[in-house]
Amino acid sequence: MNNPNRRHVLSLGVALGLVSVADPAKAWAWASADSVAGAGAGVDPEYVWDSATDPLMVSLLENGQVPSVNTAMAGWVNNRDALPAGLPGALTAHLLRVNKLPSWADPAKLARAADFNRRKDTYLFVLYGLGSGIMSTVIPREARSVYWSVGGADMKDRAAKTFTFGYDLSQLDAFKPTGQFVVTANKTRLVHAAVRHLLPQSPHWQAGADQTVPISAADILVTFHSLGTFVHRKLLDWKVPMSAADEEAFLHAWQVAIHLLGVPDEYIPQTWAAAEAQSAQVLTPILAPTPEGLDLAEVLLGLTAEIDLGVTRGFLNEFVRYVLSNEVGDWLGLRRDYAAAALIRTAWPAFILFREGLSPVVPGAFYMFDQFVRTLAMLFLSKGASTTTTPITIPTGNRPTG
Repeated sequence: MNNPNRRHVLSLGVALGLVSVADPAKAWAWASADSVAGAGAGVDPEYVWDSATDPLMVSLLENGQVPSVNTAMAGWVNNRDALPAGLPGALTAHLLRVNKLPSWADPAKLARAADFNRRKDTYLFVLYGLGSGIMSTVIPREARSVYWSVGGADMKDRAAKTFTFGYDLSQLDAFKPTGQFVVTANKTRLVHAAVRHLLPQSPHWQAGADQTVPISAADILVTFHSLGTFVHRKLLDWKVPMSAADEEAFLHAWQVAIHLLGVPDEYIPQTWAAAEAQSAQVLTPILAPTPEGLDLAEVLLGLTAEIDLGVTRGFLNEFVRYVLSNEVGDWLGLRRDYAAAALIRTAWPAFILFREGLSPVVPGAFYMFDQFVRTLAMLFLSKGASTTTTPITIPTGNRPTG
């Protein structure tokens, strides 16, 4: 008997450029031998959370200590900064254990990843912003968690922050003492632990939830694949020149990033082939529209439309369709602009060829695309508001409703 859901997964997987697509009904089967740890217990990450951080955050929330923690951590920004004074002892002890790179982090690969990000930033701005950022709105759990958490009350601010994680990771000194990503990741890990405790108390979140506790290790892996794995595959599909060393370095930066977010090493893919196999199991089968995601998508696209991109909203809608597929575009109700779609399909590949020195022919739409990417870059690098850091605070409640 034909399974229409299976056909949906296959078609969307092809549209997003995935090499293979797992059966969504299949139990966890990804081999931990393909992880950076090289071995593991094989427990489904759907039922793994953060045993090192979650009990600590429950204690801080129940004891009313989070507001003072947020005040103390406001000035803790750069990786070289000392831990803030005045933190509860248990939190200081926790951060002393985790606020550092893993022993297997390779400084040479991280440096090469930073240089790769610099060289390919044109495509990264587009793919992280109009690809991964919008894809997050059709990841049901992520969309619902964003919408019903306290950040959902100010969707514009929350949308701006949605764009930033990949770009924080892409900074030239992200993992160096002068960078900020190690601190950003550790603050984000604390936020995740708080949300795990708070969201189950929201009847609105519970009404649409298919899990009792949000943000499992599997959910964080989904986010990684919607960012790192998706971007890597699109760069290959677009035939953007990359050396094997570049690809390995780009993956390594993401490996370190998800380790810092608390994902056990036995779930972190060792190679891009292993990443794509895992992505096919945890990401593609779950993509679907939700009311919360539709709201978030409109805010995200509205945020980009607020500045002068030099293009119409129709062009923006079609670029999202070009990057993510018409199926996703239909889910989000993005109005068609067939003239813009034809231009993008023909001129964007020519734009890449010219930028990479693979063609001497300047495409007629070069200036428009160049200005489009430059303006996106200004938006994303300014993080929507701050030009210096992404402000991260631990929540003490959920989205207020009235």
